[in-house]
Amino acid sequence: MQPVKPYPQVFERIDQWPIYKLSQDRRHFIEEIDQFTLNRLLLEHPKLYNLIAETIYQERNRIKETPWKVDPPNEQVFWNRLRSKLVKSESAPKTQANDIHKDIIERIIHRYSTEIVGTFSPNTFRFARVFLYNFFNRLLNAAAERWWRFLSSRNQLHERLQVFGEVETIRTLMKKGIVIVVPTHFSNIDSILVGFAMDQIVGLPSFSYGAGLNLYNSGAAAFFMNRLGAYRVDRRKKNPIYLETLKAMSMLSIVRGTNTLFFPGGTRARNGMVETRLKMGLLGTAVEAQRVLCQQVKEENGGRSDNKELKDDKVQPQKIFIVPLVMSYHFVLEAPFLIRQHLQITGKEKYIGGRSEGNSIREWLKFIWQFFSKKSDIILSFGKPMDVMGNFVDAEGTSFDARNQPLSISDYFTTEGIVTEDLQREAEYTKLLANKIVDRFHRENIVLSSHVVAFTAFNMLRANNESFDLYALLRLLPDDFVFPIEEFTAAVEAVQHGLFELEEKGRLKLSDIIHQSATELVNDGLKNLGVYHARKPLLFNKKGDIESDDFNTLFYYHNRLENFGLTKRVQWTNFKMETRLGEVKVES
Repeated sequence: MQPVKPYPQVFERIDQWPIYKLSQDRRHFIEEIDQFTLNRLLLEHPKLYNLIAETIYQERNRIKETPWKVDPPNEQVFWNRLRSKLVKSESAPKTQANDIHKDIIERIIHRYSTEIVGTFSPNTFRFARVFLYNFFNRLLNAAAERWWRFLSSRNQLHERLQVFGEVETIRTLMKKGIVIVVPTHFSNIDSILVGFAMDQIVGLPSFSYGAGLNLYNSGAAAFFMNRLGAYRVDRRKKNPIYLETLKAMSMLSIVRGTNTLFFPGGTRARNGMVETRLKMGLLGTAVEAQRVLCQQVKEENGGRSDNKELKDDKVQPQKIFIVPLVMSYHFVLEAPFLIRQHLQITGKEKYIGGRSEGNSIREWLKFIWQFFSKKSDIILSFGKPMDVMGNFVDAEGTSFDARNQPLSISDYFTTEGIVTEDLQREAEYTKLLANKIVDRFHRENIVLSSHVVAFTAFNMLRANNESFDLYALLRLLPDDFVFPIEEFTAAVEAVQHGLFELEEKGRLKLSDIIHQSATELVNDGLKNLGVYHARKPLLFNKKGDIESDDFNTLFYYHNRLENFGLTKRVQWTNFKMETRLGEVKVES
């Protein structure tokens, strides 16, 4: 496989970018969000008093228990005043009380919408683009060569940050409709790398994306995010009013033509696996937005949808295209912390945690230096674009069914020839789309050498200690175990054969090194696996055999190849391990 080389921008002028146009109309956009959210809440919550009371209760608790620097200084006063107003409504006549409740709801919605909606400044974007490109490129050369190479440009960033997949089609679709990129999520650095790659390598305009409100606690981060198209997401707020406002913002921005990026898994994959379950909230806004776009052309088509969308004499609804994106790393900075969190949640009292590596600013700087100096590639695999029903689309934006026949997206939202709103039907469509994205995440996944060696080592450890459950296995002392190089290499070769079968069936993709000899694969995998971590998941000892410093982190990296059916393709008991006390006994 050959990564793509940098493309020119699809739209050279920033004032042509949808996100810029949305930002220019920010005030009216917020008004639109407010009205839409109010109507939706009035429809779904006939008893506003209970909804308001629960929201105020949760918000007052949030202010006391998890205050953030970024919170407005008048938070306490705002919610206390609303509480007093709600209490007074209890003694008011019913009609007057209803007006009071509606006013309170409107105030809450507007407070949330103004907090959520961001802005986009072309000048700030240009500065960030030039600064990051030059900084990363200079750092790449300084780390890869010598510090005085900081001013040179011998190495290129796109050679380290490699992009594969349906790039040509995606670039064409940018002019055909609205593109939503849905990446896997493993590290906090994902957003930076995806945004940088889409701009500098793929040549796409800026996308709207969600950023955790906690990131705005830093003055510098807040300055840039406030001006680079990010909308703010406060994960402390779980009440229906906030969630409905957030979904309304997402849906209405898509309807306005804004290209969007969000992580459908909702958070980083703490177990290291490719996601198998997705959050339906923001994903559902894409489905709803497509229905709204179909409704908008209803009058121009005589008020009906008559299965002639593909004909030239009919106005066609603007289409939304879903693009899965799979991130592949040789090492993840937060891996020790993430897997410990996962094991604590799933294992509870069975898991006895150890120490984890730090996650300070100093650690992040060390991580970036290691990324460049160790020449460890990061892979971005853009999958086949789909419509919101999970049907593949071509470069013209035409959808095709499983029999490769063109179809009309409007038909999915039509009842008796009319495009209608049916939220229950759209919820089912969202589940279908989520399943399709999960399937594409696995099929577009590019397997790296580090994934293979970690997967092989942990399965050997498990097979040679069958009497232990997972949590007992992770409590074993790594210093007591050795993976003999001959046994390990033979096991890797068996895994390779299983991977070749899966690749042939289109179940996943393999990097070039996987097709090399098992010995070359082992050497490359150990060179790259967890290269940053102080406690190595795998390393060569003085005798040339393999050991581990940390079974927890080894388990994390092993998980990348879980859920592919690969474990059953290898007879793991054929490959023996050793301990300092002799050969490990395997129970029958």
